Amino acid sequence: MKNLLVLGCIIILFSSCEEKPQRYFAESDETKTLEAGIASYESGNWDKWRSHFADTAKIYVNSKDAINLQARTEQLASMTGAFSSYGFEKDKAYIEMVLDKDNESWVYYWAQHSGTMKNGTEISMPVHLAVQFTDGKITAEHIYFDATDMNAAMEAMEMAAIAAEEAEMAETESTEEN
Repeated sequence: MKNLLVLGCIIILFSSCEEKPQRYFAESDETKTLEAGIASYESGNWDKWRSHFADTAKIYVNSKDAINLQARTEQLASMTGAFSSYGFEKDKAYIEMVLDKDNESWVYYWAQHSGTMKNGTEISMPVHLAVQFTDGKITAEHIYFDATDMNAAMEAMEMAAIAAEEAEMAETESTEEN
């Protein structure tokens, strides 16, 4: 009788344990798509970069207010134009895909973004991306980073260009007066 009771408890224990679906993935189609998008960003191939997004994608850059894909493409092209080289440090990057409680697919990416600006200033900043996928396309992207150093370097480059332009104008005026 005692053995029957123990056997019954074991059966109840095993039958009550249901297997939960996998919710975290180190590799998936979505992580591969995000990595391909990052490679397109690093090469400045904006058409290929855009191809990973749904036309209606909402992009949040350090903000609760979304911008559209066209506006983000213009921002990135302008920003990367100030760099002589830039990219993510792949050896220290971390990426994972998660199926959330609503069964939505999200890919999270953490990496160090480094680059050299055209004026020689070296920039390095941690970046976090939270990217939502629907039917294989990015439908929402949340980008978080501290742009303080990069913005200061870009402002310094802009001020140097303005000063050079003013000096050139003053020299031209001086030459014309003589």
